[in-house]
Amino acid sequence: MPRDHAIEFTIDYVQVLASDGSIDTDLDPDLDEDRLLAMYRTMKLSRRLDERAIALQRRGQLGTYAPAIGQEAAQVGSAMALTDADWMVTSFREQPAYLSRNTPPHMLLWYAMGMEEGAAVSPDDRMMAPSVPVGSQALHAAGLGWAQEIAKEDAATLCYFGDGATSEGDVYEACNLGGVFRSHTVFLCQNNQYAISVPRTHQTRAETLAQKAIAAGIEGIQVDGNDVLGTYAVVNDALESARNGDPVFVEAITYRRSVHTTADDPTVYRKETEEEEWATRDPIVRFETYLRERDILDDERIETIEETIEADLAEAIERAQEEEKSVDSEDMFEYTFSSLTPELERQREAFRGEYDGH
Repeated sequence: MPRDHAIEFTIDYVQVLASDGSIDTDLDPDLDEDRLLAMYRTMKLSRRLDERAIALQRRGQLGTYAPAIGQEAAQVGSAMALTDADWMVTSFREQPAYLSRNTPPHMLLWYAMGMEEGAAVSPDDRMMAPSVPVGSQALHAAGLGWAQEIAKEDAATLCYFGDGATSEGDVYEACNLGGVFRSHTVFLCQNNQYAISVPRTHQTRAETLAQKAIAAGIEGIQVDGNDVLGTYAVVNDALESARNGDPVFVEAITYRRSVHTTADDPTVYRKETEEEEWATRDPIVRFETYLRERDILDDERIETIEETIEADLAEAIERAQEEEKSVDSEDMFEYTFSSLTPELERQREAFRGEYDGH
């Protein structure tokens, strides 16, 4: 039986800043020096926050923590493309994105300590609290974007999720709803190559994750997620498209260089040679090379930035730890039901006995 093509599609790939620090001048978003330095400092701050947080967790001073080491460019580049009118919807690994929107580091530590204050977001900030269930936040982002279309707002919603979330029905349903109702949503998939321990090759036979947008009738595009300028340029364009009622799916190709969470051991499922290869594509090293070549950075300026970051984090850690001392841990039983169930009553009594014993 002869067959005709029903449809053909292509997925574009964008890279502005190469691994060696060279730049495609035709695609350069042409950001000013202050903006470039803000990007660099935020990436460095996030990396150092993650390193300090891991150390705190290992000493029992922090709960389970999901570092974003290696993914700083994908998040900082995208978050800094947002305007004050835009919304940001995250999963549980978006420290760089929150820092880009001026969330204080001590609040990120509070969240990791299990303090609800760390997830508190002012309505004026236009951010959602972190979402732990994989992929569920895409539905929230689609709804926000739909509301922006209904209200005819000149604004968009940026949603973060990982490659593993694209295997969840929630993400496709959100993309499909976005396409049908012209939701002002940019769906940003950080393809960090692993869904916990499951490699990208075992998640789907699709050549790209971006092409999953085709089934929802929306645009899909790939970008080098370790290229902060490329990510900024692509997401900036995608947000502009979304504000006009045309949602976009962006696949940022990156790599999780650390653990999935501090409960994880990547040496069980990853080869050292793979990690070494991705280390050569480190987003911070790449961006620093570029900034040095443009005489925006030198050793003295880098040292000043690093010293400021260390001082800021020392203050944030001290504040977080002091605030934690005033928290009554028993309050966690008060936020599920209006009246405690017999089982929760039993658990609270058991908790009191254990807690009083210490």
